Amino acid sequence: MGRALRDLRAASGKQAKAVARSAVMSPSKLSKIENGVLAPSLIDVERILSALEVSEEVKARLAEVARQAATEATAWRIYRRTGVHKHQNEIRAIEAQTSLMRLFQPACVPGLLQTPEYARAVLGRHGYTDGVLEKMMGARLLRQEVLFEADRTFRFVITESVLRWQLVSPSKMAAQLDKLMSVSRMPNVTLSVVPLAAPMTDLPSSSFVLFDANLVIVEIPHAEVTTSEARDVELYTKKFDGFENVAIGGQEMRALVSRLRDDFLRQQETG
Repeated sequence: MGRALRDLRAASGKQAKAVARSAVMSPSKLSKIENGVLAPSLIDVERILSALEVSEEVKARLAEVARQAATEATAWRIYRRTGVHKHQNEIRAIEAQTSLMRLFQPACVPGLLQTPEYARAVLGRHGYTDGVLEKMMGARLLRQEVLFEADRTFRFVITESVLRWQLVSPSKMAAQLDKLMSVSRMPNVTLSVVPLAAPMTDLPSSSFVLFDANLVIVEIPHAEVTTSEARDVELYTKKFDGFENVAIGGQEMRALVSRLRDDFLRQQETG
């Protein structure tokens, strides 16, 4: 794979630094991949091929080779060692190449929809140093700019428990819920909430993101699992559709969020 990517870059006439920059990785990492020192991840291959602007035929052929070892699990401790903010930038690069993103989150407000205060509380629970936390915050908030690209579509499904779990003070929770209602009115964003009383046909065991119909990233407590195996993508597509089908959206969703926002404001007033 490394040799094939190197040959493609040479044929394109692109400089290694330019390809690395477009693929959101260091030139040294690209060099290690091209020389077979480092095995590229599925995400690495996708980003490099996009940076090389190869034909769809070539991209499909090499992507299929990468999919032969399609499922990868990377422990969060690995990202800590290599720089968690760098991984945020990697995810940002994937989001920038995605036309339709579908995300299910049963634990907390999705990163793309978080207020700075809420994001700090979520990230701060992982014991990062102040310097690492600031880099993480900057990378996460920068990712939110993709929401304003009108040619992309975002479908978020969260559970009602996400709206109720108080991860920050009542006033900050109210501000977070206000942001959810505001973002839900964007023409390219759909936000749905699975009510606690909804009849469940599946278990909301983990959060996951579908990038078009090509890639799935699943978050579990100790690792992040990445797969583009067709059967896995189909499995998570069905799971997403199942949760979305029992969720509420539009004005009904905003009415629920508004009620919970008001509850937090009253809680703040009464201390």
